[in-house]
Amino acid sequence: MILKGKKILIMGIRNKWSIAWGVALSAYEQGAEVIFTHGSMESGEKVEKLIEEIPGSKTYPCDASSDESIKQCLETIYKEHGKIDGILHAIAHANTDDLRNDFILTSRDGFAHACDVSAYSLVSVAQTAKELDMLNENASIVALTYYGSEKSIVGYNVMGVAKAALEASIRYLARDLGNSGIRVNAISAGPIKTLSAKGIKDFGSILDIVEERAPLHRNVTTKDVGDSVAFLFSDMANAITGEVIHVDNGFSSVGV
Repeated sequence: MILKGKKILIMGIRNKWSIAWGVALSAYEQGAEVIFTHGSMESGEKVEKLIEEIPGSKTYPCDASSDESIKQCLETIYKEHGKIDGILHAIAHANTDDLRNDFILTSRDGFAHACDVSAYSLVSVAQTAKELDMLNENASIVALTYYGSEKSIVGYNVMGVAKAALEASIRYLARDLGNSGIRVNAISAGPIKTLSAKGIKDFGSILDIVEERAPLHRNVTTKDVGDSVAFLFSDMANAITGEVIHVDNGFSSVGV
């Protein structure tokens, strides 16, 4: 078990179909103690029911759009669990209209909201964790992104811009935290049927295209992504930082 004795914080758990849950299960299977946070839109009771599958786990409310909430949340986790070894940032949100309308119609407030919650929240989490000195030596921070940050994907719109900002943040955070021995990476997962994906227009057709064109001719699962994140959390990935790693069955590697 590559994560035996490590404490992993999963930020942004929603339901059993979410990538965050896949990561949590993989981390637990690899021996980690798993801790969760859930957003203000999620029911704490429902999340608590879900995480009963991982003995000893606990979830804490955290509003990713508020530095004060992030600080209070991390302070509580540090007080109750001590230092941690890994953080998964699985936090993203955009207004429905800004996803479904053409990108050119994105509102100023909608643009700011998507980038704030989906990208800046990672900066705030990393900044707060460092200030609290709650990360162990060789700790690893991993964020979730998507190919829509690199290419224009119909229906992804402002979230693609927010994910591009997230990926740039990964590189700068990796540089800043490297002196402390902390690694920062992102996993660019292939499309998966999650609650968030329902907001993307014609999402089903994207799954069909990936299955047809990806070299491995299949779509990825939350377990595929979870296992890859578990690797990045482990000491086996000690020389990897500042990277965006595609876990998409090779789809991003092919042309037309």
